Amino acid sequence: AAAKRVVVDWNLSYISIDRDGHSLRRAISVNGKLPIPPIVATIGDTVELNVHNGLDRPTTIHAHGLFQTNNTHMDGPAMITQCGIPPGDSFTYMYKLENRGSYWIHGHQAHEISDGLRAAFIINDKPDEQPYQYDEDYLLTFEDWFKEEFADRMYQTLNPKESFPPPHGYASGLINGVNGNVTQELKFQPGKTYRIRLVNMGDLNSFQFSLPGHDMQVIEADGEYSVPYITDGIDIAPAQRYSVLVKAHDTDAYNYHFNSTMHANFIPASPGLTPRVYTGNIEYNKNSPYQDTRAFYEKPDFKWLNDIEMEALDGQPAMIPTRNVYQDIGNKLYDTGQHLDHINNITFAMPNVPTLFTALSMGSLVMDPRVYGPQTNAVVLNYGEIVELTINSPAQLPHPIHRHGLTFQIVEYGPASTPFPIPEKFQNIPVRSALAAPMRRDTMSIPEYSYIKVRFRAVSAINILHCHYSVHAAIGDVRNVSQAGDSNYG
Repeated sequence: AAAKRVVVDWNLSYISIDRDGHSLRRAISVNGKLPIPPIVATIGDTVELNVHNGLDRPTTIHAHGLFQTNNTHMDGPAMITQCGIPPGDSFTYMYKLENRGSYWIHGHQAHEISDGLRAAFIINDKPDEQPYQYDEDYLLTFEDWFKEEFADRMYQTLNPKESFPPPHGYASGLINGVNGNVTQELKFQPGKTYRIRLVNMGDLNSFQFSLPGHDMQVIEADGEYSVPYITDGIDIAPAQRYSVLVKAHDTDAYNYHFNSTMHANFIPASPGLTPRVYTGNIEYNKNSPYQDTRAFYEKPDFKWLNDIEMEALDGQPAMIPTRNVYQDIGNKLYDTGQHLDHINNITFAMPNVPTLFTALSMGSLVMDPRVYGPQTNAVVLNYGEIVELTINSPAQLPHPIHRHGLTFQIVEYGPASTPFPIPEKFQNIPVRSALAAPMRRDTMSIPEYSYIKVRFRAVSAINILHCHYSVHAAIGDVRNVSQAGDSNYG
């Protein structure tokens, strides 16, 4: 089929809404509605996204996971590739769809993710290029929804008169935009095979997904196809996505429940508040009873997905690095009384001029990281070099780290290096190495008190790397990545 031009119009505005059945609050809507409908297109298409900013502050939009080859100016992070769209103004994003799979799209200024500006972005294969066959395609999006607007949560985080970390807020879980316990059922027919896309669009919480009574074959992580990986459960960090294939039973004698547990391990458990368990329905026949699957969670060999055990479907071996980059993530107390995050002891601050504009105007100085400003913590890479990035995270909470503009190979996990005592439960963390064809993805989840090694080929682009906990990105867990050399920025 010929490539299409898919036109999508977004008029952003505020609405008052009760999304979880517990709290009425102000949120960001598109065309007066929330949840925002997913964008669906096919690889090779061009998506034209016309955004009108009806908010009271500037905003930008980022299509999370899209490569943006020679299209960096459409990537969207505010003051990195563009200025914010002023209130009352409009901007058109043009996305040339060169990768396929499960993605999402969200605001990238003032952390509007938490206020509702987020939607799934599905890029289908061309019919004759599908590596896996299935009968139907289902989408499950996961969101955490706080009763407070993000600005209120940030005020509490940055207020030196408050304790740090601030008192924990407890979110509700949404599945496909509604309270997770009332989301529409997935209808199965005996003998059919279903692709279920799992997209965590959350702000802070992970979601543990399982489908008792059925086998799940994972075939995709963050838009990259994998060799089929059989698992019982998937812990999906914020910004991560997976696709699973599920073969329906040969009979409709029973219906089943799927489970989605929303959690943040670093927040102490509190009955009824966290973790929160949501169940949805797999309906074969509305007149059939539901199968009792309690024993599924009690089996001793219950298997959680581990992406270091996955293999890329195309069989690409581990790349041989030509450059090593090291990053240390931490948090420190400033003389302002504020606790801020840092990478290599530098807390990120937005530049006064978008980084892309600087790169396009500095001539021979484009490779000098100093021109991008000290607080952007810029690392400048040469076009085409193979980079091994090691991120050391000696922290008692995981970090979901997203790298704009490309995917990276997950090659190793291991224990973090730190001069400080490590809690007993996190001691003796083993080193785990990738298989012959390391899995690629765009959002890594670094476990507590761990390091991760990833490898990627530097492309021609201006990008950032940042934690996808919105609060962490807001308090400095961001790094500017400028890549230059034998190609232009486009």
